[in-house]
Amino acid sequence: MTDDLELLRAANPVRADDKRWPDGPLDFHAERRLEELLGERPRHMSRRLLIGVAAAGLAVAGGLGAVITGTGSSPAAAAPAPLRPDGVSTTVPLERIARTARAVAAHRPTRARRGCHVQEWSLSMETGPGAREPVSLPEERWSRWNADGSGSLLVVATDPRHPGRPVIDGSGLRNRVVTDGEILSRKRYPPGSWGGESMYRMPPPSTPGALRDYLAQRYRGAGSDTEPLLDALSELLTQWTPGTRETAAVVGMLARTRGLRPAGAVTDRLGRRGQAYTFGGRGAPDQRMVILDPGSGKVLGLELSFVKDVKEYRVKAGDVLSYQAWI
Repeated sequence: MTDDLELLRAANPVRADDKRWPDGPLDFHAERRLEELLGERPRHMSRRLLIGVAAAGLAVAGGLGAVITGTGSSPAAAAPAPLRPDGVSTTVPLERIARTARAVAAHRPTRARRGCHVQEWSLSMETGPGAREPVSLPEERWSRWNADGSGSLLVVATDPRHPGRPVIDGSGLRNRVVTDGEILSRKRYPPGSWGGESMYRMPPPSTPGALRDYLAQRYRGAGSDTEPLLDALSELLTQWTPGTRETAAVVGMLARTRGLRPAGAVTDRLGRRGQAYTFGGRGAPDQRMVILDPGSGKVLGLELSFVKDVKEYRVKAGDVLSYQAWI
């Protein structure tokens, strides 16, 4: 329940002690958080949430206990296989990529912009008697914001691994089969919508230490532990597209993060070559992988996969719980 409480607190658009706005509409970030609680699956299921829910014997994810409805040919339902570093090329230390990113920022300084373009896969799981096999829920998201705080969000059901094939949409109370490219959500936000108490209203800092502090203020544990830090980074990158300065700060921060191990070169799910770095907590059932562009330091993707079988959810070692590829 701790994670649900954190989501509720994050969805609160106004501080409890702020008397200027006793009530009011949710901002963009708060609306997304509230939708995750009320209707959609958790976008990034943390290890502690997975274990806590399993211990409580509760159903998780947006389509749990729900049937898959719809017609058409067989959808692209299987979870993506975990990325495998080639094991042949020489691993690249994070500090080397950090130096490259700093050089790029010095030569071509650019700043972060609000919004992002990301392809996501997440795993819908069931627990209990009659639980069905986990299914993959792919989405592509575009968010854009203007100087006056107006913006837009477009969400499309698509899986670039299987062009043209139907996919499963898990955004409602029931999973359903939809055609490739179907628009799941299109929203426009009036001026000022990105203001209020949004956790990520302010742009991210451009130095590693300040960036870690920024994330720690918005995500519990991000200042000291690697797992919540990577979760916080994922959240940040769904809100902002870093410029070269912020990219250098991200890689510099990762280079100082305990437990991230170089794993070698890898081809991501959009066909891009990158360097992979993995983290797995002691005894944890999952592993996190960060994929970086070695020529710029840009975060290409983040993967969360199981390294152990979790029978309660019918998942096996190697199943991918979530993957994000920033475009």
